[in-house]
Amino acid sequence: MRRELGELEADVGDAARIATLKAEIERQERRAKVIPFIDPVDLRYRRIEVTPEPIARAAMFCLMDVSASMDEHMKDLAKRFFSLLYLFLTRRYDKVEIVFIRHTHEAKEVDEETFFHSRESGGTVISSALIEMARIAKQRYPADQWNIYAAQASDGDNLSSDNARSVALLRETILPMAQYYAYLQVGRGDYDREDGVFARHETTLWRAYQELVRPNLPMAMRKVNDRRDIYPVFRELFERRDEAAEAR
Repeated sequence: MRRELGELEADVGDAARIATLKAEIERQERRAKVIPFIDPVDLRYRRIEVTPEPIARAAMFCLMDVSASMDEHMKDLAKRFFSLLYLFLTRRYDKVEIVFIRHTHEAKEVDEETFFHSRESGGTVISSALIEMARIAKQRYPADQWNIYAAQASDGDNLSSDNARSVALLRETILPMAQYYAYLQVGRGDYDREDGVFARHETTLWRAYQELVRPNLPMAMRKVNDRRDIYPVFRELFERRDEAAEAR
């Protein structure tokens, strides 16, 4: 868009088209400023083509494990995925509200700054975040008035005895009210550099979630170890979702 504007201005081209391009660039820049956690490089992904849903507003739940095993690289991967999901939803809905839920053995809703930067310690209990999401959704985002999306990021290091409870919460409470639920298992980046090792690594949480996933459920799960993987994984997840929706 900027290249086209530059060419038109250099050639003293169509004044109306120049004005239109300038207005669109200013609109995108204003919008970007109100979502500070999105890196400027991610703005090119605004080109995803989507079809509006009947209910023109969405609640986006960001769930992140912030226990001691989650390092900054893992949090950065989660941040990039959440950013793309936000951009995707703003193209689909007129209004998008974000709920940030972070957890160790207990979960709480926080603001954006705390979500991405505050340090925590403790073990991991995934179900605590799902319970908090269900509570907030029930109070503020009834499913008949909001389209609910959620993305969960974790290294998969969950309390083993909690896996069954987490799966039950997803199956019985979260998925019935959600348009889509994405689970992103993040790696350390330097986690065994041998090709394919991270892709083959399965945590107990991963195996528990795998047993839950079915073609008719609005849920998908992927592993990401490097920032270069984020957009391909995101595109695969949501292209498949739209294809499935069109097929129904």
